[in-house]
Amino acid sequence: MSLYAVEVKDLFKVYDAKVHALNGISFKVEEGQAFALLGPNGAGKTTLMRILTTQIKPTSGEAYILGYHVERQSAQVRRLISYVPQEMSVWTDITAYENLLIYAKLFGLPKEERSKVIDRVLEDMDLKEVKDELVNTFSGGMIRRLEIACAMLIQPKVMFLDEPTIGLDPAARKRVWEKLNQFKNEFGVTIFFNTHYMDEADMYADRVAIINNGCIVVSGTCEELKRSLGGEMIILHLANSYTNLDPLKKVQAVKEVYMQENELRILVDDAEGSLPAIMEFFRDTGISVKRVSVSKPTLEDVFLKYAGTKFESAERISDVRRTRQMFIRT
Repeated sequence: MSLYAVEVKDLFKVYDAKVHALNGISFKVEEGQAFALLGPNGAGKTTLMRILTTQIKPTSGEAYILGYHVERQSAQVRRLISYVPQEMSVWTDITAYENLLIYAKLFGLPKEERSKVIDRVLEDMDLKEVKDELVNTFSGGMIRRLEIACAMLIQPKVMFLDEPTIGLDPAARKRVWEKLNQFKNEFGVTIFFNTHYMDEADMYADRVAIINNGCIVVSGTCEELKRSLGGEMIILHLANSYTNLDPLKKVQAVKEVYMQENELRILVDDAEGSLPAIMEFFRDTGISVKRVSVSKPTLEDVFLKYAGTKFESAERISDVRRTRQMFIRT
């Protein structure tokens, strides 16, 4: 029988007998994969991760980590996993080394092994040169690498990352993922992560699942999901937002229409053949088109189709960044 890193069977979570955070989801994650769970805010991502990391119990259904039941065998599960939450999980008024030493003690690492293991994870995350500096002097990317280093102390079989790079600049995000991939490839670790960055899922996830309203609506590799839309995307940048999409959907050859602020994305089989009719529609309706481009469907288009909303929450990202900066200054 195949042993999955994560296996979820008909999982429900209901709060206060009325709020359905999870609605009977089922899926499997192979060992050694990077698995991305995508969904809008409130879709059930964090609830699912908290169940899988034994922090809360489901209302019904079952979940397993490497064959261990997350409720009945929670102690065994906790020895196999590590978890990096969205919230700040290190102390900023002590050094990087001291943070790692606290976590090493919490994880129960033998006293004679702690120094060697701490030095290894500091080296792995490029933090050895700053191990004796106070964390409140670190950049956001350095703090996130330290948090991940804390989770690496026990060399987990499955690492759960809740928004691992939210609020970081692109260079810091890239560096964090370089280190995560190195760790994954060297030790065969399964990485289960949520993210608000579509490019992050596209670049680093072996498989993706989209969750909405507590249900898994689609899953597969990024390429499989993009191919599932078919055709090409015509992208129109409008002078103003356009909300009445129904007439446009009736234009011949238009398959799907998505609006993101002033950007209209139209899925067609053949962009070159469909563009004249689409442009004629906008001329007739008097809507000004500033710019036109054509591309293949992206993972964000997949998300728009199946989740019915745009992906990235700029407000959420800036909120996290402000909160972390507040912690660093205190």
